[in-house]
Amino acid sequence: MKRRGEMLEAHTETVLPEGADPAERDSQFVTALARGLDVLRAFRPGDGPLGNQQLAERTGLPKPTVSRLTYTLSRLGYLEHLSDVGKYALGVGVLSLGFTALGAMGMRRIARPFLQELATYSGLSVALGTRDQLSMVYLECCRGDSAIMLALDVGSHLKLSTSAIGRAYLSALPPAEQAGLFASLARHEGDRWPEALRGLEQAKTDIANRGFCLSAGDWKSEVNAVGVPLGVGEGGLAFALNCGGPAYMLPFERLIDDIGPRLVQVAAAIRRQMGME
Repeated sequence: MKRRGEMLEAHTETVLPEGADPAERDSQFVTALARGLDVLRAFRPGDGPLGNQQLAERTGLPKPTVSRLTYTLSRLGYLEHLSDVGKYALGVGVLSLGFTALGAMGMRRIARPFLQELATYSGLSVALGTRDQLSMVYLECCRGDSAIMLALDVGSHLKLSTSAIGRAYLSALPPAEQAGLFASLARHEGDRWPEALRGLEQAKTDIANRGFCLSAGDWKSEVNAVGVPLGVGEGGLAFALNCGGPAYMLPFERLIDDIGPRLVQVAAAIRRQMGME
């Protein structure tokens, strides 16, 4: 028999998605499903297997809850239980969903040749991304022939508020959606928010004036990048592009005079290919 506390947790608690107003309760929102997805999202590129304690720390969920979720997800094939170490790795179910989503996303197929052309010209990394909660996730990434490249690929996550691609994405959002995300970012960033907000406001001005924005040492001190919004819709159809690399390869003048304008042209070419210009 369940204890009273467990019954209350199972039936009355509402967990809202990142960015939602905690005051807004939604009877249609399935808490258990959201928690299971939070567990899957806790795995990051480059991670080895994770134990329930690590997953509890990353998700903020109680360890007993995480244990039940990992057991269920492993039974369904979304996690693989490694009994010899008592930890979990992402299973083939997650890979199948991910590759199906990417394969069905025509944007990725259309964008790739244009991204590769700029990557080959610049010797840098050029990427297409969209938002995943309070991060940007790469959907496609093309590389030039430089001997030193950023260790980023499809599936990599970058900070929404300080990366060039995140700033470009945010700058092109409708005001109401932008305001909601700014409120979430303010809570998430804490004391770092005033500086992040200044960067976002400058990015919005730069995009209005030049069509692109910058992140010069803001995401990583040794990395410079330029970002361009790729507006083909809203919500799940909102994208952005970036081109970045080591700061010594991308001085400010090259960002402004060369790479930025070329990335704007790449965005325009993708939109034309999609019949939107």
